[in-house]
Amino acid sequence: FHVARWSTMFYCRVSRFCLYSPALRSFASQTAVYRPRRAILYVPGNDRRKIQKAIDLDVDSVVLDCEDGVAINRKKEARSSIATALSTHNFGRSECIVRINSYSSGLALDDLQTILTGHSPPDAILLPKPQDAEQVDWVNFQMSSLLGYTLPLICLIETPLALLHLRDICEAGLAGSGQLVGLIFGADDFAASLGAVRSRSAAEVLVARQMVVMHAKAHGLQAIDLVDINYKDLKSLKSEAEEGRKIGYTGKQVIHPDQVPIVQQAFSPSSEEIAWAEKLIEAFEEHQKSGMGAFSFDGQMVDMPLMRLAQNITQMTKTIQGS
Repeated sequence: FHVARWSTMFYCRVSRFCLYSPALRSFASQTAVYRPRRAILYVPGNDRRKIQKAIDLDVDSVVLDCEDGVAINRKKEARSSIATALSTHNFGRSECIVRINSYSSGLALDDLQTILTGHSPPDAILLPKPQDAEQVDWVNFQMSSLLGYTLPLICLIETPLALLHLRDICEAGLAGSGQLVGLIFGADDFAASLGAVRSRSAAEVLVARQMVVMHAKAHGLQAIDLVDINYKDLKSLKSEAEEGRKIGYTGKQVIHPDQVPIVQQAFSPSSEEIAWAEKLIEAFEEHQKSGMGAFSFDGQMVDMPLMRLAQNITQMTKTIQGS
């Protein structure tokens, strides 16, 4: 597993000479095609029936899982099943992501070699429990070695150490040919690492939850919120999803098909928000043509942050409707 360690470290050093500046990162995030990940649904990689069912759910992202959702003695079966599904299934508009095992598990290389050498690679790789930048560099190196290019990468932040190294993790993911596109907050594993007791309010992980979204936005990434394991309580799920959106998250993890429509609706602009954004943009353009700068709209002074909010709403709406 560690044979490639030294070559990975060399790759890391070279790649970071090409690290995006903050300005270039910001530009890249604005000009790249936006792919909504309002709901990402985890499906055990060894359960072919559930994989088939997920295709028909119209979910933004399906995560075929090699990690926590698969027993240790079924890992090989999961890899093989995922490779077959990638080659034979049409996931339609849904993004197909594969969650590999963590770097520290010693299983990640087998996952990547099986999944990336098949006929059809996934749309993205999800790396759980990255502890530092070197582990992100290792995944990008392996993708480049096996494919000749890197796939979009999403990092699942689940430990205090990862949180402390989060800036380095983000920068490593964007270095060179890296395509880090999002961060996911794994609240349950994070709380367990702290020795905290999970509560309905999630107050025990509030600081970490906010830090993940802060780092995501600072690096032009999507932020995917914690999973609600009480999958039968759909009223609470709606409230939690709406709360996540209010603090800056762009999507949420789900573990049951019934959660998908509620979460995707919560992370979609409402008809009132769309109407407000369209009217504001129209008013802004009219004032620009007449040579006027600042102006008021619905009792508010319009500034660039407010304009960017309106533009984000219209862009998200067009993307969702187009998909």
